[in-house]
Order: sequence, then structure tokens, then C-alpha cells
Amino acid sequence: MRQIQLRKAADTDLINLQNIGKLTFSETFSSDNSEENLKAYLETAFATEKVKSELSDKNSEFYFAEDGNKIIGYLKVNYGASQTEIKNENALEIERIYVLKEFHGKNVGQILYEKAIELAIERKVDFVWLGVWEQNLRAIRFYDKNGFTAFDKHIFKLGNEEQIDIMMKLTLARN
Repeated sequence: MRQIQLRKAADTDLINLQNIGKLTFSETFSSDNSEENLKAYLETAFATEKVKSELSDKNSEFYFAEDGNKIIGYLKVNYGASQTEIKNENALEIERIYVLKEFHGKNVGQILYEKAIELAIERKVDFVWLGVWEQNLRAIRFYDKNGFTAFDKHIFKLGNEEQIDIMMKLTLARN
């Protein structure tokens, strides 16, 4: 594996974003969910108009992790009113960190996570938060290891199924 590079996604990355988004989500959750619910979620979450508007949203940013010319994962962060729930102006939401299965355990998620923290520090936010599916133990361990603590729960709709996400947050130290 070569050096992993991060690149901010541009408006022209619509198809790249749809492809890596659908692929990583499917790899991560297909074994635990029905094909119908997964398909319904992917069609909605990665619909062309939705992804276009997310890419052009000044309060959302996407970053690709690349190994050579291959996109192997991505990060999505939200600020201000673009956060999915806590609309705190002084917070950053990590909405997504997804990595292709073949690159799990190769530090790619950590590199994307560190980019999110760098963005949070640049913006001088008080805390970083996220929602993680209660059955995604690998992700929960990852965030625990990085100092996040659970503070609430919320419902995540996957097709016609309601799932529980654990909401976790990390308070940033002030200098």
C-alpha cells in the first residue's frame, strides 16, 4: 500500500462520491440488513440531486482517502445548520467515515478521523459529535479509542426499519 492521500471532494466528484458511498455502506451493512431496506436507503441517501446539494453545501465537506488513483474511503463533516441533529454553531458533526473493507485495519479510518479533528480545531468548535449504529461494534470501539463518550441515542431509518444510533461526542480542549 502506498502513502494514503486525502483530497477534498469537488462538485465534479458527484459520481465518485456516489460510487464510494454506496459501495462502502453496502460492504459495512449488507450482512445485517435486508436487501430491500439497503436498496431503499442507498437510492435515497445517494440520489443524484441529494449528493449534488451536499457537495455544494458550504457547511458540509467531503474528503476522499486515495491509494494512488483509487478512492478507498471518505469522510463527511457538517457544521452549523447542516448538522443532521445538534444544530450547535460551535460543533462539528462527523456524519460519515467509511473505508472499503479491503483497507480496514490499515489506518485509513484513523487518517480520515484525524482530518475531521483538524477541521474542528481550525474552526475552534467546542466539541465533535456523531451517531453510530449500536450494532456497529467495530466503529464504537474506534470512537471509544479516540476519546468519544456516549451521551444519547436517536433513531436512524434504514428503508422501513428503525435502528438505534448511539450518539457520541468528544469535547475539544481549548488553548
